[in-house]
Amino acid sequence: MSKQQSVLKYEEAALILIDYQKEMFEQVRSEVPPALIELNVRMLIKAAKAFGMPIVLSTVGVQMGVNGPTRESILAELPDVTVLDRSSMNAWEDEAFRTAVRRSGRKRLVFGALWTEICLSFPVIDALREEYEVTFVVDAVGGMSQLAHTTAIQRLVAAGAVPQTTVAVVAELFRDWKSPAAGRAREILKPYLNDLQRLTAELSKAA
Repeated sequence: MSKQQSVLKYEEAALILIDYQKEMFEQVRSEVPPALIELNVRMLIKAAKAFGMPIVLSTVGVQMGVNGPTRESILAELPDVTVLDRSSMNAWEDEAFRTAVRRSGRKRLVFGALWTEICLSFPVIDALREEYEVTFVVDAVGGMSQLAHTTAIQRLVAAGAVPQTTVAVVAELFRDWKSPAAGRAREILKPYLNDLQRLTAELSKAA
């Protein structure tokens, strides 16, 4: 078994978030609705902060006036994180982004991005080429169509990236209720599960 197939440890991982902006959320047409993507992204941020994981946050086209900034509810979870704005579709082609990832000192990366087929796929594939180990969180990402989203996931898995879900990633990171991180995990999991239940009910009524 390669290390890429082994379970994650929070001491080894960094969280990479790309393009959670208004314009991208508005075009999500895949199975996980935007409100649930947002909830899951915020949960990943809370977990990374609770476990002391580095976080890299990138946007596209804000300084150019093409797109708005990171969604406010997500940005509110990251008051101390510098947003790296860029012009490239592929975040990995942006020098400041690559530098931030390298400075994290972590070789195991947990990715989330909008959209799956572009802003997630491109940097993940390049990160894999540079021998980073990548997990991507399937219920914290979305595509412009279900076909685009599914095709991108197939491409990523074929390239060697590992798909995972939000709660499973958090559980994988701390793994043991007697571990030093377990208390911090409890503090974020209970509110998240309550919010998830409420949101799921709201989405069911609206369907």
